[in-house]
Amino acid sequence: MITPQPFSLRIFVADGDPDGLRLVERSNWIGRAVVFPRALYPKVRGRDEFKQTGVYLLLGPRTDGDGEMLYVGEGDPVGPRLEGHYAKKDFWTRAVFFVAGPGQLNKAHVQYLEAQLVERALQAKRLPLDNGNKPAEPTLSEADRADMDVFLQNILGMLPVLGIHAFEQSPAGAASGGGILLTCQGRGVSAQGFDTPQGFVVRAGSIASQEAVPSLKIHCPNVCEVRAELLKNGVLVADGHGLRFTQNYTFSSPSIASAVVLGRSSNGRVDWKDASGATLKELQEAEVKTAISTLRNERD
Repeated sequence: MITPQPFSLRIFVADGDPDGLRLVERSNWIGRAVVFPRALYPKVRGRDEFKQTGVYLLLGPRTDGDGEMLYVGEGDPVGPRLEGHYAKKDFWTRAVFFVAGPGQLNKAHVQYLEAQLVERALQAKRLPLDNGNKPAEPTLSEADRADMDVFLQNILGMLPVLGIHAFEQSPAGAASGGGILLTCQGRGVSAQGFDTPQGFVVRAGSIASQEAVPSLKIHCPNVCEVRAELLKNGVLVADGHGLRFTQNYTFSSPSIASAVVLGRSSNGRVDWKDASGATLKELQEAEVKTAISTLRNERD
């Protein structure tokens, strides 16, 4: 497992609008990200970055529920591809693409990056993909593949900072995620998980309630949509009288995680407990008290 290394980003707000065109550069890297809302495309399409070879992401609201969907593509150059999507793809409201200096990226390079990003999005199952087909990897030399793997890791490191989490893999265990292993039980099912900076992770093999209570659809329709999506993409599968998690899966909050598990509304800070019965809320409050006490001792 690659240990994350500190890095800095330089974000240039080209038109003075924080929600407008942004050019993002990473320390000690040849690449550059271009981020813009769809509404701004006619004004920015003539920039030099659109004339370069690159890989791009389109994001926008889903048509069948809450949340976003994603399209991954490549272009040599990216401009004509985005022009076509501006005319024909209705769902996207924002875009980000990655380019490099002249001669640094070619068609095979960005085809490789596209294939890798699609594969990671399919594995993470965080957002539905608008891509009709899974792109095939091109043939690259060993040296080119190594260079593109480094380029890819830099992209993946930058995307969460830009608010895009579609490619993040859930931590393998509580130790790697930095959290204490917790259990959620009720309605005849039991699940294990742990809290991380990226969200609350429910472990593979955990069992969720097969049926949701009728009131869940009225009071928490978003939880019903999440359960339906996890069933659709295979994260949850029928197993006896429950639904089994086929992989570690990261939820946006402990409460969404416990509500999905229990099939009812839930306060995750109360329903997730450690081996001694302490709730997540109690554990977090104890951590705060310890941190305050340590700080006071250091000052004294």
